[in-house]
Amino acid sequence: MHTDAVHQSQFVLLNESTTPVLSRLSFHADEPFAVTVAFRTERGRWVEWTFARDLLVTGLTEPAGLGDVRVRPDLSEDEAMLTLEIESPDGYASFELEREDVETFVSATIELVPLGSESEYFDVEGLIEEISNV
Repeated sequence: MHTDAVHQSQFVLLNESTTPVLSRLSFHADEPFAVTVAFRTERGRWVEWTFARDLLVTGLTEPAGLGDVRVRPDLSEDEAMLTLEIESPDGYASFELEREDVETFVSATIELVPLGSESEYFDVEGLIEEISNV
């Protein structure tokens, strides 16, 4: 079976809390430059953040991101974890993700859309049409 999307769920720790939060990483081949991370709230809703796949790839080995989303291997005391920081006008959150799970997810996205070939999968005309019809 062929699919054009990758989804992976895991429990993550929020701001050094002992209660894990359900998270989901998603990637769609028709949006090859982006990944989405979603966190399930207490009320059963999902809060989503979309950011550059390159940021996640780079964040596996070195600090990445200067804006609202940052990924860093060096803030966690445990080498098996990555730190994902998200900031908005509404607040700040820091999550610890299992490095191995993120590596598996990134590998699956690269299998669908190899790094450097994203523009071959991106429908610029479709985006322009979508923006124009607003």
